[in-house]
Amino acid sequence: MGLWSLTHWTRPRAERRYPVPLTMHQLWMVSLSAPVSRDRSASRTTLYPFTRIDDEGARRWLADQWEIVSRDKLVGRLDGLARTGYRVRAHQVLGVSPLAWDAALYVDIVRRGFGCGMITEAEAWTALKNIVPTVAGMYASWREYADHYLLGRKVWRDGLRGIPDADLPAPQAVADAHLRSLLDPANRASPWNLAPWDSIHHPDHAR
Repeated sequence: MGLWSLTHWTRPRAERRYPVPLTMHQLWMVSLSAPVSRDRSASRTTLYPFTRIDDEGARRWLADQWEIVSRDKLVGRLDGLARTGYRVRAHQVLGVSPLAWDAALYVDIVRRGFGCGMITEAEAWTALKNIVPTVAGMYASWREYADHYLLGRKVWRDGLRGIPDADLPAPQAVADAHLRSLLDPANRASPWNLAPWDSIHHPDHAR
């Protein structure tokens, strides 16, 4: 067992710090980031981004992947994704604006910002609620959301010409397999099965 594994398994589980289960609406919002929550340490059913407490891991990811090292930079990045994001370039290239790609990144950043303490839990939920009307109104299913996520990822990937696929946060084959797993109706662990797309259009309730 490697050092990472030993360190990971000795950390307390996220549910010990945040024991209250998410409501259906809360899980739906968190599930917008499911396409980018691929690795084995990721949590897909809590606001906290990992299955075990790793505040420093959240801080390091924001700094390394997004150059976010302060609350102001976090807020600025979220504002950019909410207003324009990558979908502006995608529209120029493909003629469509894949909001799903920007939404997934937005929610992932919110969760990691909360995870490392840059924003409070209340601020994180407010940030997520701000994008719900637009996202929920644009798509009719998780499959449509996934299709647009892939379009956005393609435009992003095409902008990284010369960078080997293996050097990306996830190679294309890994990202595709993860999406298939999320969409598989037999996958009882998929948050997209736990919180169906239409659930956001009905009154919230405990799960």
